[in-house]
Amino acid sequence: MHYDALRTFVTVVEVKNFTRAGEMLRLSQPSVSLHIKQLEREFGTKLIDRSPKHLYVTQAGEMLYERARQMLNLYEKAREDIYAHQHRIAGTLHIGASFTIGEYVLPVLLADFCHRYPHVEIEVTIGNTQRIIEAVKLLHMDIGLIEGQTSDKEMQIVPFMKDEMVLVAPMNHPLVGNKPITPDELQDEIWIVREEGSGTRVYSDHVIRTLGLSVGKTITFSSNQAVKEAVAAGLGITLLSKWVVRKPIQHGELAMISIQGEQFPRRLSYVVPVHAEQTNLVKVFLREIEKMSD
Repeated sequence: MHYDALRTFVTVVEVKNFTRAGEMLRLSQPSVSLHIKQLEREFGTKLIDRSPKHLYVTQAGEMLYERARQMLNLYEKAREDIYAHQHRIAGTLHIGASFTIGEYVLPVLLADFCHRYPHVEIEVTIGNTQRIIEAVKLLHMDIGLIEGQTSDKEMQIVPFMKDEMVLVAPMNHPLVGNKPITPDELQDEIWIVREEGSGTRVYSDHVIRTLGLSVGKTITFSSNQAVKEAVAAGLGITLLSKWVVRKPIQHGELAMISIQGEQFPRRLSYVVPVHAEQTNLVKVFLREIEKMSD
């Protein structure tokens, strides 16, 4: 396996500069060029075109880039797995997490995990559910923690924790009070929602449909924090995880509205590729989060 050549190629594609790639990999520019030429000879095609000012990745280069990322990832997994088997639980764990989990649940979980396994390095990428599932499927991440669901047969999805969604509004909203309201009182409200591809957005849309609500207008933001700020500013109402709104409610920045006879439970889940062999490090992490299941 031309590990060094593939690593050089991936770095060049990502930084789009031979010199900068060489600096990152501590290689001379001729060595970088040699690695690229070796791959082009092996595959019998041009992978990268260069002009004095620009670098272009060919269609064949794009195909190789995706597969090279996966091969390098598998190589690193093998190395980490062998090391962990021979020595101790160590290495780098690449975790993808959707926004609610990544910003509110995961820090609490990792505090205990890192204390128990001090030799493990953690890299966390936060994105919406759809993005995290795709990244795990391509083996760019070891595991994904998501709020939504997936019907992809190449992915295994396992619930690991209960969550509760709550309806929140500005403090001065007419519906804020001590009494639970009826669903009809929510007709034609302005809703602040997350973007398409978000697990929170999917759940919010489901609740609006289930309650038979007409929506006056929707305003979309791509982060929980922006949604909270918009609601606090009086733009509308929203449905968010209790993890997200716990502190703003305690501090009197947002108000929770109860609906008669309605609760909004959901499950937080992890996803891993069905056919990818898990390293010992991933297995240990999965055992830890599965302890949170009821």
